Amino acid sequence: MNRKRVYRTFIHKEAVFRICCEPFEAVTQEIVRQRAILEDYIRRDPHFQHSLVPLAVKADAPEVARRMARAAKIVGVGPMAAVAGAMAQLAVEAGLQAGAAEAIVDNGGDIYLQTAEPVIIGLYPGGSGKIGRLAFSLQACDTPLSICSSSGKMGHSLSFGQCDLATVVAKDAALADAAATQAANLVKTVADVEPALNKMVSVDGVSGVMIVKNGHVGLAGKLPPLVKMR
Repeated sequence: MNRKRVYRTFIHKEAVFRICCEPFEAVTQEIVRQRAILEDYIRRDPHFQHSLVPLAVKADAPEVARRMARAAKIVGVGPMAAVAGAMAQLAVEAGLQAGAAEAIVDNGGDIYLQTAEPVIIGLYPGGSGKIGRLAFSLQACDTPLSICSSSGKMGHSLSFGQCDLATVVAKDAALADAAATQAANLVKTVADVEPALNKMVSVDGVSGVMIVKNGHVGLAGKLPPLVKMR
């Protein structure tokens, strides 16, 4: 490939996506389609949107809701904790099905990607001391992969913790998203970092976890190499 990647922004309702994929329209159309499918399901099952604990889906639930509910059940959170990751993965899958050699979708910090060349994925721990801007360095053979992040201090997602950044790496994006939410929920002080790491890295399907709190960085499991971005 050996050419500079081009990222384009796509905004749909309250969601902001950064997308790198040549069949861009295939990706954006899938985002719109999946959002409509999910909204239709929520109209039939309103509890799905508001539950903060796992719940079973109806027999006729669509694939996006099933992915979210499955991840939520594994982690122990409500299904909407997995929505951004699920949408990112479905969007990438649509791009690949449309013939893309690679596709990267960042849905508000929840990322799913399949690449043909190495890529650097930036992580933003906010005002966490002197850590600066961290990043994961990925090889193409590491993908497909999901890297999802949550924070008790940044963004609009509901969090019960005070974590600067909780990042989870997994093959399944709905699971990574739900697990990142739960990891962030568990951290209120630096003393909570190690127990949270131990709990989340034991979740079946989670490859690795990184938690940042007040300048302290905790790592567990198998993570891509960390580098510092300029």
